[in-house]
Amino acid sequence: MSKQTYRVCLCFSRRFKLAVAEAPEEIKALFNQYSENGIMTDNHLHRFLIEVQKQEKATLEEAQAIVEGLKHLAIFHRKGLNLEAFFKYLFGDNNPPLDLKLGAHHDMTAPLSHYFIHTGHNSYLTGNQLSSDCSDVPIINALKKGVRVIELDIWPNSDKDDVEVLHGRTLTTPVQLIKCLRSIKEHAFTASEFPVVITLEDHLTPDLQSKVSQMVTQTFGDTLFFPGSECLKEFPSPESLKRRIIISTKPPKEYLEAKEIKDKESDSQKGNAAPDEEAWGKEIHNLKGQIPVDDKNELDEGDNDAEEDPGEGDQKLPNDTAPEYKRLIAIPAGKPKGGLEECLKVDPDNVRRLSLSEQQLEDAAEAHGKEIVRFTQRNILRVYPKGIRVNSSNYNPLIGWMHGAQMVAFNMQGYGRSLWTMQGMFRANGGCGFVKKPDFLLKSGPHGEVFDPKAKLPVQKTLKVKVYMGEGWYYDFHHTHFDAYSPPDFYVRVGIAGVPADTGMKKTKTLEDNWIPVWDEEFEFPLTVPELALLRIEVHEYDMSEKDDFGGQTCLPVRELREGIRAVPLHDRKGNKYNSVKLLVRVEFA
Repeated sequence: MSKQTYRVCLCFSRRFKLAVAEAPEEIKALFNQYSENGIMTDNHLHRFLIEVQKQEKATLEEAQAIVEGLKHLAIFHRKGLNLEAFFKYLFGDNNPPLDLKLGAHHDMTAPLSHYFIHTGHNSYLTGNQLSSDCSDVPIINALKKGVRVIELDIWPNSDKDDVEVLHGRTLTTPVQLIKCLRSIKEHAFTASEFPVVITLEDHLTPDLQSKVSQMVTQTFGDTLFFPGSECLKEFPSPESLKRRIIISTKPPKEYLEAKEIKDKESDSQKGNAAPDEEAWGKEIHNLKGQIPVDDKNELDEGDNDAEEDPGEGDQKLPNDTAPEYKRLIAIPAGKPKGGLEECLKVDPDNVRRLSLSEQQLEDAAEAHGKEIVRFTQRNILRVYPKGIRVNSSNYNPLIGWMHGAQMVAFNMQGYGRSLWTMQGMFRANGGCGFVKKPDFLLKSGPHGEVFDPKAKLPVQKTLKVKVYMGEGWYYDFHHTHFDAYSPPDFYVRVGIAGVPADTGMKKTKTLEDNWIPVWDEEFEFPLTVPELALLRIEVHEYDMSEKDDFGGQTCLPVRELREGIRAVPLHDRKGNKYNSVKLLVRVEFA
């Protein structure tokens, strides 16, 4: 047996004992503090849950259940937990950073405009925006992950007698609309019982609009939400719309009327592709268009001019609009004439949806940030990727969220740091796809004043994150994945995605030749807007000659983090959770 094979086998055979032997002194000290004669009883554990884990409502029965759940282990002691069993509990699946038992626990009785909503962009595309296949598969995948807004671009087929879904005037291959609708019906409420919104980008003639109306009503039946004949003065609540399908589009228009100029303009930009993403995805922009750089792996996701969304421009209503199609529209969309000021006017007797590209929103926010916040208190704002993101990359979602935008539309078929941030936000509220907006985005002062996204705010709280150690790579990666001749050299990047004042990343030292690294490093993050902050964690393996390898990531909503020592599961680049890879982390607020 070679020296290297011996080292790997030794690490494998002694894997958990080695982890206990190398456990940080703080973990051992806590065990000694909350145990007697090397044994942690039910009562000891109960006190530990309250005092260290900050689970103030923890009961003795919960502590007994934890002990009972570890009885099958060979390391279990009949009187309670020894150090190894205690360590197994800390690193176990029943000690997550978010309380999964809460489910959807936000107030779900407010209007839809009071929530961030998990939103997809061009939901039917399997890959890039120019030449990938259109399919119902990415729609199904998105719904299974809790996405609540599905976008479909609908066009006549070549014979002009049926309706297809495709990215218009590209090389994407179409999929039948009816197939997409049936898949939405089958999978809409797999991950969440709260409503699904279908946003339609309509390029149809009135006769095909009538056909779409029949398809939609026959497919969804009683689950389809009709707003009634009058305009909505306020959007219904997610609670009242459970297991309902909602249609959102602009009022019908003639096929391609007033659109050809915009299409020609967008076509001229579509060749300017953003560069491919790196192995783990590029670093997201801060809100000034700059890239924070702290090591050799920080790259941009693309920085080109925005294009107008061809489906959201001003349109004239034709006289022969199919009335049954117009009746489907529960959330009307479109841009009023008269410029941005007119778009952002709030009508006390009517609510609507407005769409802006990421670049349009950034430009508008420079001079009209407070007006955007005021608009989103009653109305819905959808933000979409600029059209030259032909590789289906994404942007910094915080630009939308900090202005109250409900539908921050993302390309869900790829991966990267922006998408990890999106996934992190919607791990909140039980992953149901709706996250209640913070009160400061919803309330107005006595003189009508609203939150100013540009205001310099004081620190509200400080998040302390101590990264103890990690384990599980040996099981989820091939043993030569990181290095053919030695164990990996891991380091952790930890930081905040949030408003500009709160955003930043830090990293641990690199530990050489260790499958079970113990960093034992603490970081502090002062937060001015903790309600919008997301904790970002990434693990990389240092490579002296090439780009560092990816070793896992997660992103977690700060406002739902559980204090105490937690086992934080890591995910792959696409957001799928690894079977074994975890970090042991301590979270505290000061």
